[in-house]
Amino acid sequence: MFGKRIEELRKEQKLSFRQMALRCDLDHSDISKIEKGERNIQLSTILQLAKSLEVHPKMLFDFDYE
Repeated sequence: MFGKRIEELRKEQKLSFRQMALRCDLDHSDISKIEKGERNIQLSTILQLAKSLEVHPKMLFDFDYE
């Protein structure tokens, strides 16, 4: 769910994995893995993702949890 939210925000801004990676200190392949739920992340990574998407970190957690 977290990864889907990242993907949603990235696509809303029409960013490719590489474009988003240029905005933060992550490799484009890591962003893809995060979106697919294949990579565990740390708080520092969450902050980098939020910065690259130009949103408050809490926006990354704005999804329905089933």
